[in-house]
Amino acid sequence: MEDASRALGFSRAKGYDLIRRGEFPCRVLRIGRTTRVVTASLLRVLESGVPEYNGTHADRDTS
Repeated sequence: MEDASRALGFSRAKGYDLIRRGEFPCRVLRIGRTTRVVTASLLRVLESGVPEYNGTHADRDTS
């Protein structure tokens, strides 16, 4: 979670806040009290710049 947040350019606290709001840009698994980011999802988001699994829209122009 911490590494994924850092790779996406925000703090750990911001990452957890986004998860709570359902706005984290990649797929997240909650296993008990542990939160894990799906590596394949993170890599796709970093490559494409398009969020997955959260219903938010990227603030980028895709043209």
